[in-house]
Amino acid sequence: MRKGPLAQSYPAAVALVVCSLIPFLALTAAALPVLPQVGKALHLSSATLDVAVAMSTAAYAVGTVFAVQFAVRLPARRMLIVYELLFVAASLLVATTSNGGVFVGAFIVQGLCTSLLLIAAVPPLVTAWPPKKMPMTGGIMNLCIFGAVAVGPTIGAAAAAAASWHLLFWGVAGVAVLALIFSVLTYEDVPPADTTAPVDIGALGLALVGCGAAFYGAGALQAFGLLDVEQLLPLCGGFALVVALVVYQYKRKEPLMPVRAFATTVPVVGITIALFASAAGFGLMELVLTALETSSTPGNTALLFLPEFVGAAVVAGLFGAFFRTKYVTVLAFSGLVCIAAAAAVFLVCATSGSAVVAVGTGLLGLGVGASVSPALFMAGFSLKASQLQRVFALIELLRGVTAFLVAPILLYLVTHVWGTTATGIDAAIGICLGLSVTGLVVAYGLHVFGKVGFETPDIDRWQEEGEPAWSSPPLLAHLRRSTPPGAARHPAAAGAAGLRRPGVPEAKNRVANHHGERDHQARMAGRRAVGGGGGGR
Repeated sequence: MRKGPLAQSYPAAVALVVCSLIPFLALTAAALPVLPQVGKALHLSSATLDVAVAMSTAAYAVGTVFAVQFAVRLPARRMLIVYELLFVAASLLVATTSNGGVFVGAFIVQGLCTSLLLIAAVPPLVTAWPPKKMPMTGGIMNLCIFGAVAVGPTIGAAAAAAASWHLLFWGVAGVAVLALIFSVLTYEDVPPADTTAPVDIGALGLALVGCGAAFYGAGALQAFGLLDVEQLLPLCGGFALVVALVVYQYKRKEPLMPVRAFATTVPVVGITIALFASAAGFGLMELVLTALETSSTPGNTALLFLPEFVGAAVVAGLFGAFFRTKYVTVLAFSGLVCIAAAAAVFLVCATSGSAVVAVGTGLLGLGVGASVSPALFMAGFSLKASQLQRVFALIELLRGVTAFLVAPILLYLVTHVWGTTATGIDAAIGICLGLSVTGLVVAYGLHVFGKVGFETPDIDRWQEEGEPAWSSPPLLAHLRRSTPPGAARHPAAAGAAGLRRPGVPEAKNRVANHHGERDHQARMAGRRAVGGGGGGR
C-alpha cells in the first residue's frame, strides 16, 4: 500500500485532526461579532446572514450521516483528501469573494466538510494507536474541538475591534491548507470497509431533509421574527424527521448508526449529558455575546471571553489525566454543574459588561469541555471499538441538532419577543440554567437507576480485543427484575454485535500488542482496512 512519509508519525496524525477541525469550529463562535461587517461589505442583510449560519450548521449535522456512508463504501483516506480539497476551496472563496451568494454557498460547504473530516479523521486517531497514546489523544481532541469553540468569541471580537473580518477568514483558509498538507503526508491507502454494504437511502434522506428544514426554520425564525407557518412548519417538521431518523435506525437490522446498541444505561447517560450541555452551553455563549453588543466594546468582549478558552484548556488537561480512571464519569457530571454555575453568574452580570462576566465565561469553558468530550467517550467505550466511527456520527448529529437549534430560538425570543433588555436576556439565560439542571437530574437519575457505579474503563480490552471498556446495564435496571445468571456482562456488546456485516471475520478487528510492535502495526492496519474507516497512522 502506498504511504506518505509521515504515515507512522503520531504527532503528524494529531496535527491532521487539529488542523481539520479547529478552523470551522472556531468560526462558528467567532462569526457573530463580525457578521455586521461581513453584511456591510458584501451587501447581505442580517436576515440572510442568520439563515446562512443556520444552514451551515445544518450542513455540519447532515455531513455526519453522509460521512459514515462514504466510509463504508469508499476508500476512506482518499475521501479524506477529497474533503480537505473541498474545505480549502470553500475557505479560499469565503476569504476572497466579493459576491454575497458565493460567500453564503462556500460558508455552507465549510460546515459540511468539517463534519466529513471529523468522522473520517478522528476515530482512526483513537483506534489506530496503542492504548498508552489514548489519554493524550483524548486531551488533544477535547482541546481542539471545545477549545476551538471557546476561543472563537475572543478571536471574533478581536477581529471586529480591528475591523478585519477578512483576516479571520484568511486564517481559517491558512489552517485548512495545513490540514491538506498533513492529509497527504500521513496518507496510507486502505480499501473500503465493505463495498457490499447497502446504501441507506432512508437514513441519508431523513438526515438531509430533516436537518435542512429544521435549521432553516430556526434561522428564519431568528432572522425574520415571524412566528408563522413559514417558519414553524420547517422547524417542527424537520425536527420530527430527525426523530424519525433515530427511530428508523433503531429498527433497522443493518443501520448506519448503532442506535439499538446505544439503548443501555451508560451510552444514554453520556448522550443525555452531551445534549443538555451543548444546548445550554452554546445558548449561553450566544446570549452573552448578544448582550455585550450594546454594553461593551468588541475589544473588551474579546478579553471577557478569554477565560473561556483557559477553562477549556484546563479541562483538556484533566481529561487526559483522568482518561483511564473512573473519574471520567465524574468529570462529565461536573461539567453540567459548571454550566449551571456559569448561567447563575450571567444572570447577575451578563448585560452589565462588567469584569464579572469573565468569571462566567471561565465557568462556561470548564463546563462545556468537562461534559461533552467525557460524555462522548462514555458512549464510545460502551460499544465495540469497530463501532466508534458510527458512535461519533450519531452523537455529533444529535448534539449538532440540539446545540445549534436552541441558540437561534433563544435569540428569536430575546430579539423579537422579550426584547434585548436585561429582563429578556435574563429570561433566556434562565432557560439555559433550567436546561443544565434538568440534564444533570435526568442523567444522574438514569445513572443511579441503571445500577451503574463509577467504573474504571478497561481501555486495553477495548483497544486490543475490540470489546466494550466497561459494562453497561439495561436502562432503569434497578427497576427491573434481576438479570439471569447466564446473561451477558456487556449488553451493549451484544447489541453492537448484530450490526456487523456478514462475512467480515471478527479476528480482523482484534489487536495483540503482546506480539510486538511490528505485529501490532500490521494488525492495526488490518483493522483500518476492515472497520476503522480510514488511516491516521
